Amino acid sequence: MSCGLLWIGLLVKLPALIRHWSEASLRAINGVLALASLCFLFGAPASVRLINRVSGVPNLAAPLTYASITAYSAALLLMIACWRGGPSLRRTTLSWAYGYTAVLAGIAVLFVLGDAGEERRSDFDTYYATTPWISEMVVLYLVAHVTAVTVSAVWSLRWGFEAEVRERPWLRASLLTIGAGTVISSGYSISKLIAVVARWTGRDWAVLGTSLPPLCAGLGAVLTVVGVLLPMVGHHLSAWRDFFRLAPLDAVLDPVLTERALRVERPRSPFLWGTWRWSTIHNGLHAIETLYDATLYDATLDTELARTGDWARASSAAWAATIAAAVRRSTEPPSEPAGAPARLSPPRDAASLVLIADAVKRTGRETWAVEPRPAEARSV
Repeated sequence: MSCGLLWIGLLVKLPALIRHWSEASLRAINGVLALASLCFLFGAPASVRLINRVSGVPNLAAPLTYASITAYSAALLLMIACWRGGPSLRRTTLSWAYGYTAVLAGIAVLFVLGDAGEERRSDFDTYYATTPWISEMVVLYLVAHVTAVTVSAVWSLRWGFEAEVRERPWLRASLLTIGAGTVISSGYSISKLIAVVARWTGRDWAVLGTSLPPLCAGLGAVLTVVGVLLPMVGHHLSAWRDFFRLAPLDAVLDPVLTERALRVERPRSPFLWGTWRWSTIHNGLHAIETLYDATLYDATLDTELARTGDWARASSAAWAATIAAAVRRSTEPPSEPAGAPARLSPPRDAASLVLIADAVKRTGRETWAVEPRPAEARSV
């Protein structure tokens, strides 16, 4: 189930990677999903039996599984580092990449040097915990894994509680979910390390090394993949929300968009509807940018500010009135001298446009369509 969920996540993210291969964060995200799925694929008892039988090497599945776990650990660190960015990003990512490449080489060398001739499909770690070279290989990959998930958990949770992230709810939810997933995943390597140490002291705690780790790894992987995909899901949900909330402003601009053939056909993919409406509104605003009336804007802003005391709400209402008046001026011959044009420029970001659309909706599209001329603006 964990492997299947990770493959679904990988299929969802793969198109973006193909389109934007140069983005390091996308490569890291897809690496996390792909390598995490390999961990479960190689570690399943049926896969272990198949790999060992096809290769003719007893327990070859063990170093393959350990290598995929190690590579996954490194990819997780690189992904969080890429998300965080900063001037030391390149140095940090290179350090982790070189370190875990050395761990991968160590796993391969130690397996070749050791003697693991008896196939063990589920308790390899504890069974060979006292075997020269093999025990070192087991400890090496477990320490590498617990180090990676610990650092990832600290980075994710610390960053998730910083003030700058509180204004980005989807990123914060992603970081906190990844942090919880990595904390749970640490139970995989910690429980196995305890079982290995117990074997060194003559105790047999094999159950601790075979029963608990899969549960921790499976639940941790589910939470991690959910956290990785949350920003993308949040982006699409926000885009759909904006698509519907921008509809009133789109309707106000419709005369200009229709008359000047600025409205392009809606894309088939619903994932692009939000961007389509946002860009359509941009086309309309650009078409009437010389018709904005500063007198009307200032008058409406003052009136709304005095009434509500909320500058953002007042500014949105003022822009709604100004845009509606500019649309009317562009489609109807003026019956009276218009106010002097001003170098006004409405905000173009989606959040501000949504507030303007909300102002249109609050007052009613019909009201904006018959907006009084600047001399009467105080009655708005």
